Amino acid sequence: MRDYRYPKGADLEARVEGFFKWQNLRRQHGLWPFSRSTQESPSTVCAALDDAGGKINGVNFASQDYLSMSVSPVIKKVAQEVIEEFGVHSAGSAALLGNTHHSRLLEKKIAEFLGMPEAILFPTGWAAGYGVIKGLVRSTDHIVMDALAHTCLQEGASAATRNIYLFRHNQVAECRKWLEKIRAKDTENGIMVVTESLFSMDSDTPDIKALQELCDEFGATLMVDVAHDLGNLGHDGRGHIGMQDMLGKVDLVMGSFSKTFGSNGGFVACRNREIYEYLRFFSPPCTFSNALSPMQAATVLKAFEIIETTEGAELRNKLMTNILSLRKQLVEAGFEVYGDPSAIVCVKAGSEALARLVSRRLPEAGLIANLVEFPAVPKGQARFRMQVMANHTPQNIRDAVSRLKQAYDIGVAEFEALNEHTESEPLRKTA
Repeated sequence: MRDYRYPKGADLEARVEGFFKWQNLRRQHGLWPFSRSTQESPSTVCAALDDAGGKINGVNFASQDYLSMSVSPVIKKVAQEVIEEFGVHSAGSAALLGNTHHSRLLEKKIAEFLGMPEAILFPTGWAAGYGVIKGLVRSTDHIVMDALAHTCLQEGASAATRNIYLFRHNQVAECRKWLEKIRAKDTENGIMVVTESLFSMDSDTPDIKALQELCDEFGATLMVDVAHDLGNLGHDGRGHIGMQDMLGKVDLVMGSFSKTFGSNGGFVACRNREIYEYLRFFSPPCTFSNALSPMQAATVLKAFEIIETTEGAELRNKLMTNILSLRKQLVEAGFEVYGDPSAIVCVKAGSEALARLVSRRLPEAGLIANLVEFPAVPKGQARFRMQVMANHTPQNIRDAVSRLKQAYDIGVAEFEALNEHTESEPLRKTA
């Protein structure tokens, strides 16, 4: 896709035709695995349609619902009750009249959960990541960011300043070098250091304490994105920030409700009321978007409450059992998986060509999983991102592994036949 990111030509409409031709060629050959739509709830087994309208039925490892909150009877009951009382829409910006009793309670719950004085809500997780950077950073300030940070963070940085410095993934020493270089020349402007507590493509985590200490040393502000681990990892659901004993010690914490809490929406937790109020009026996605609906705020609040109970601990235990089982069975089947145990289990495929051929065979094998390819990951490092849910059964996991292996074996055979046909050098099998 990167080839089409910066199209050329005076006609804004005509110059996008090249992307569609490329996309449609893949679609016609069953090699476009994106933009699918579920035909029922995103449960562990579901029906879906592909981008061309073809039917897919299979075990579902493509949905982001780590604790299976979106299908929880308790969560659905809360949603129904709040809709009856408040309607379906906030009908206003949080800076005006878009707040509700539920959103106020949710902000307090998030702050308490993270050991922070304040938390402010955003309409989406993407808006929170973009908005906290664009809201606080100005053109003369600096951003030092992990090279693999999420797109919302990269886009927020690009919109805020041209002074952006990327350090190699999770390399604290390289982050220090950038801070030293910046402060040697500029002691007047601000610096924001940006990272994630769990990276979704590699399933690994940084040394958050070391990064915060760096920021304290150089007068910088640390912002950590906890979208993928908050609520579902750690004995108490506080994710890597909790596991690294950094609750209440990080300058800024932002996250999303769409992975664990069964809703759209996001938040930024901060250390004082001043930042809270400034973001409300100077972060564009917060100021100029309608606030979370009452139903969304209420269901997320209920999800937080469940996470702090015995039921929440049981859900996390079920999730981790499933994660470890899936990783173990994948390795036993000859695959290589990335990173540490988390709800994101990425399976190495290697070349984009091979990965696309395998992906084409997944629907007929009965597995729904997401293909991730360049530029979302480095070229030649395509992978299948399997997202685990607490409600996945042992049989779901066995089915997923056997069906991936089935699709992979067919894809490899097709790939090798194509290589032989074109007399090109075959790529090595990666699993």
